[in-house]
Amino acid sequence: MSTEIMKPTGIDLTTEETFEAHEGGKLHIGLTAPLNDKRDLSIAYTPGVAQVSRAIHTDPELAEKYTWASRLVAVVSDGTAVLGLGNIGAAASLPVMEGKSALFKRFAGLDSIPLVLETNDVDQIIETLVHLRSSFGAVNLEDISAPRCFELESRLIEALDMPVMHDDQHGTAVVVLAALKNAARVVRRELFSLKVVISGAGAAGIAVAEILLAAGIADVTLLDSRGVIHKDRRYLTDIKAAYAARSNPRGLTGGSAQALDGADVFIGVSSGTVPEETLAKMSEDAIIFALSNPDPEVHPDVAHKFAKVVATGRSDFPNQINNVLAFPGIFRGALDAGAKRITSEMKVAAADAIAAIAAEELGADYIVPSPFDERVAPAVAAAVIAAARAGMGAETERDRR
Repeated sequence: MSTEIMKPTGIDLTTEETFEAHEGGKLHIGLTAPLNDKRDLSIAYTPGVAQVSRAIHTDPELAEKYTWASRLVAVVSDGTAVLGLGNIGAAASLPVMEGKSALFKRFAGLDSIPLVLETNDVDQIIETLVHLRSSFGAVNLEDISAPRCFELESRLIEALDMPVMHDDQHGTAVVVLAALKNAARVVRRELFSLKVVISGAGAAGIAVAEILLAAGIADVTLLDSRGVIHKDRRYLTDIKAAYAARSNPRGLTGGSAQALDGADVFIGVSSGTVPEETLAKMSEDAIIFALSNPDPEVHPDVAHKFAKVVATGRSDFPNQINNVLAFPGIFRGALDAGAKRITSEMKVAAADAIAAIAAEELGADYIVPSPFDERVAPAVAAAVIAAARAGMGAETERDRR
């Protein structure tokens, strides 16, 4: 194999070292109990294990204590929307899912197992995971194409009594909200007063709109490849129609030029580009998050001509919007709290925790912490636990009434 220099994130990498690092995969299973002699074997396996199995058969809740399932995350993909590669299939997606599992271990101390499925059928994926439900405690959906990902996540949440989250949607959304909270502070604006335009109405764009609305930003406008999504536009999908009814309060129509005229914030989660003359119509001290990777909708050098705060999805520019700031701590917190679902309140709490860490040294080039800041995952987990317990308390109170 030839040696080729790659610079996907400003770091010199060779093809040779990349493939060597992936040889044999990036994961392995380790032991938590000794297996050094016959006594160890009798405890860990037969005959001792039979006692544990009998106990779980009598009381299934004991599986949470005596197996790893309650601490195991299944990282699930069908390979239909992998990174910027598109629909490359299950086998080709596996290195990415192994990487995701490695991140769970590194940043949250959680074991996880990648599961790549040779089907794109939503019913079959749900049926498979329902049959496997006793084997894990949470599901991280990954790299599944829109609009199927919306239906799949929604139905899995109902079918599985455990936390389920499509990280491409909600991990991105949580970090965007955290970054936007701090960007608003930098430009001295109240979060709820911002006029936000989101370019891209796929998995990430819809989730970003959802969390911004949940955080109290009323003026959110979504754009897809045909322009502004508004309630009078024909041939909208059910998902887009739902957001047309909830967003775009000023009734904007047209394309990016009309949407960005006077806008305070541009969030790009599409593969499109935005002309400079359109960006020039934004308000003073604008905020631009150009998150497409590796090629942002607006190059940061151009964005800085029109915006005071600029963020991208890349690690070679300041303010990287990186999902790893969110998903490890969110799942850790949900599992530690014994939560059955990951709620909007938990996601907003996670965003608040991420924003609070960066707020200590806030600046135009520092609105989110580094992915390697060891404070992040514990802070996110603690915030999610608190939000989960508050939600459980509210449910208990409603039940009493």
